[in-house]
Amino acid sequence: MAGLVLALLAFVAPTPAVAQVTAFKQAVAEASARDEDIAAFYQANKFEAIWTGKGRDRNRRAALIQALSNAANHGLPAERYDVAGLQAKMKAARSPRDLGLLEVEMSRVFLQYARDLQTGVLIPGRIDKAIVRKVPYRDRTSYLVNFAKSSPKGFFRALAPRTHEYTALMKEKLRLERLLAQGGWGQTVPANTLKPGASGASVVALRDRLVRMGYMKRTAGQSYDATMTAAVQSFQRAHGLAEDGVAGPGTMTEINVSVQERLQSVIVAMERERWMNQERGKRHIEVNLTDFSAKIIDNGKITFQTRSVIGHRARDRQSPEFSDVMEFMVINPSWYVPRSIVTKEYLPELQANPNAVNHIEITDRSGRRIDRSAVDFTQFTPANFPFAMRQPPSRGNALGLVKFMFPNKHNIYLHDTPAKNLFGREVRAYSHGCIRLADPFDFAYALLAKQTNDPQGLFQRTLATGKETQVDLKDPVPVHIIYRTAFTDSKGRTQFRRDIYGRDGRIWDALSKAGVALRAVQG
Repeated sequence: MAGLVLALLAFVAPTPAVAQVTAFKQAVAEASARDEDIAAFYQANKFEAIWTGKGRDRNRRAALIQALSNAANHGLPAERYDVAGLQAKMKAARSPRDLGLLEVEMSRVFLQYARDLQTGVLIPGRIDKAIVRKVPYRDRTSYLVNFAKSSPKGFFRALAPRTHEYTALMKEKLRLERLLAQGGWGQTVPANTLKPGASGASVVALRDRLVRMGYMKRTAGQSYDATMTAAVQSFQRAHGLAEDGVAGPGTMTEINVSVQERLQSVIVAMERERWMNQERGKRHIEVNLTDFSAKIIDNGKITFQTRSVIGHRARDRQSPEFSDVMEFMVINPSWYVPRSIVTKEYLPELQANPNAVNHIEITDRSGRRIDRSAVDFTQFTPANFPFAMRQPPSRGNALGLVKFMFPNKHNIYLHDTPAKNLFGREVRAYSHGCIRLADPFDFAYALLAKQTNDPQGLFQRTLATGKETQVDLKDPVPVHIIYRTAFTDSKGRTQFRRDIYGRDGRIWDALSKAGVALRAVQG
C-alpha cells in the first residue's frame, strides 16, 4: 500500500500529462474488456480510477485490503483473493499502464469478494439438486457503482447478512476456533452406551468431555450421578435428541463428534445464510428439515412451533429446500395422489389385485370415478397408465383434515396426518417429501388469528361441514424450507443437528475445494 501511494505522489513521467492519462485509460479499457460488467462500469465512469488515484482512493484501497484480510472470519476462501499478491502488485506499480492494469485487478478481486460475502461462495443447485434456493444475486456492476458513492468501510460492513443468526454463527465460529487451538474437547468416550449409576474410565472420559463442552462444571466425581445425568440431558436438548439422560449409541455418537466437524457445520450454516441474504418477511414460516420443526416467526420472534415429519432419506423422497408464499389452507382436503406414487406403488398392487387400496378412488382425466372391475390393470405400464387417483376427505385421509398451500412446482405443502405416532420419534423422516405437522389445528388458528377474532371457531365450523373448503389467507405468508445442522435458538445458544440427507457434508466438501479452510485461533 505504502509503495503505491508513494508512486502515485512522486511519479514523474517523461511524457506529457495527457499521455499519462491516455496510457492509464487505455490499460483500463484493455484489461476490463475480459469482463463485461467491469468494462461497462469503467466505460460509464469514463475510465477514471476508483482505486489507484489519490484522495478517497486511498481510503478505498485501505478498506479493501482490510476486508480481504478478514475474509477468513466469514468462512470465505481467503486464498481466492490473494491479498499478498495484490499488495505486491500495488507496491510494484509505477507506470500509468501498470496502474491501469492494477485498477482493473482490484475491481475484479473486489467483485469476487463482494459477491462471495453477500450471496455465497457456491451455487446451491450445483451441490445438490434438492437445494432449489433462489439466491438474491445483485447486479455486479451495481457493486462498483454503489461502492464509488459510499463510505468504503460502511459498504463492506453492509455486505454480509445483517441478521442475528449470522452474527451468532460468526461468534460460535470464533469460539470453536479457539477451542480447536486448545486441543478441542479432549479424549472421545470409549463406550457405546453409559447409563446412570455406571462408573469407571469411560464415565470419567464422558465427564471430562462434558466439562470441556460446557455442560458440566469441573468435578472430581467418577460416577454417572444426577449431575452427569442432567448434563447429558442438556447436551441432548442442544442436539435434538431424546432427553432421557442416558448416553445411548445415538447420544454417544454426537458427544464424540469433533470440534472440527462442528466448526464445519457452522461455516456451512454461514454460507447457507448468505444464500438467503434478503428480507424473510415480518411474519414468515420456517421449516428446518434437520430439526424436524415448523415455526411461525413474527418480527424476529417465534410465536408458534410444532414438530414435523419430513421426506424420507431416499433420494427421490427427500424434501427440497426453497422459499415460496403460503396463500391458503384447505380444510377437509382430498388427497390427489402424486403420479410417482400412483405408478410406482399403487399400479403394481392394482395389477395383483384390482380391489387393492380401495380407500382411494380411481378417476379419468375429467375427474370421473372409474369402475375398477371394468379395467384390466395388467395392460398398463407406468408410462401409459391413463388414470389418476384421489382419496376423498376423511379423518383417515393421508393429508389428515387440513393442508396448507404455497403452490409450487415441487408439489410440496404442509399438512395434517393420521399417523400421529411418528411425531414421538427422534428422527422423523418418513414422508414422500411434504411436511407433516404435529399440531396442524393450532398452526391454522395461529395463521387465521391475523384475519378473524375467532380463528378456532371459524376453523371448526368449516371442519364440521365435512366438505372440502379453501380458506384464503388475507395476508399471504412467506414460507422458507431450510436445512441447518447448526443454528441458534431463541436464547442465542448454538444448536446442532444430524446431517440427515448428507447435504451439509457435500457443501463442506465444495467449500473446501473452493479454498475454505479450518483454522485454530489463539487467545
